[in-house]
Amino acid sequence: MALVTTAEMFKKAYAGGYAVGAFNVNNMEIIQGITEAAQEEQSPVILQVSAGARKYAKHIYLMKLVEAAVLDVDIPIALHLDHGEDFEICKSCIDGGFTSVMIDGSKHSFEDNIALTKKVVEYAHSKGVVVEGELGKLAGIEDDVNVKAEDASYTNPDEVEEFVSRTGVDSLAIAIGTSHGAFKFKPGQKPQLRFDILAEIEKRLPDYPIVLHGSSSVNQEYVDMIRRYHGVLDDAIGIPEEMLRQAAKSAVCKINIDSDVRLAMTAAVRKDIMENPSHFDPRQYLRPGRDNVKELVKHKIQCVLGSSGKA
Repeated sequence: MALVTTAEMFKKAYAGGYAVGAFNVNNMEIIQGITEAAQEEQSPVILQVSAGARKYAKHIYLMKLVEAAVLDVDIPIALHLDHGEDFEICKSCIDGGFTSVMIDGSKHSFEDNIALTKKVVEYAHSKGVVVEGELGKLAGIEDDVNVKAEDASYTNPDEVEEFVSRTGVDSLAIAIGTSHGAFKFKPGQKPQLRFDILAEIEKRLPDYPIVLHGSSSVNQEYVDMIRRYHGVLDDAIGIPEEMLRQAAKSAVCKINIDSDVRLAMTAAVRKDIMENPSHFDPRQYLRPGRDNVKELVKHKIQCVLGSSGKA
């Protein structure tokens, strides 16, 4: 099966009351863990690549790893650029084989965001590629994205219809209380998602796919394991999984998960190295990391996304 766009994925997800997981990838083990989990669960999946991942692994290496995954499993896979900052990086990924790109113009004014998003949409659609835009600003840090809490803002439902109609964008990432990175909330803070904003957007954009960024739950088991094996990780709380499951039953068709994958990999690698000081073959400690990523993704598909059996 060849790489696909997210268009059909989202149509089925909207109708079926589930979401498709978009998991960030950086290396072979993470790609294998994600796609093997999706294959076993018979779930569609989105592999997404940030600008930081492209710098780390290089575009060509990531493309060939994803192409290998497509040959290895028999499920729908989309390859998506996460947080494209400008037209040039989006064009590079479109020309380089991605089937979906995000243009993040949320730091710009409303009019400038529209102009930039429309430019990317026109080029992408001419190449058969779909585009995700963004309205509102999420707080937090993820690779090159760094938004202070005081600069974050919820998506304004009054703007969504005009933004979508003027840009022609295929899906829309919104800000309703999620946050980038592993350090979303502090102990004592109660995470809340603005389901009222989501409901209003759903009313104004019927049958239209919505995206949630910053949706890792920051599994405390992994946080504790990293600390136990001499990792330094400040107290952090993520988005409760039951809230994400509720969102997945609505217009939210794509849920982004990055930090949870990093935590799962790091926890298992640290544990193996500390418990087996004689290990020096990377395969010895990367294998449990890959296995942990696989178990995490299976759990997300079953309990958060609801996409098991939807391939």
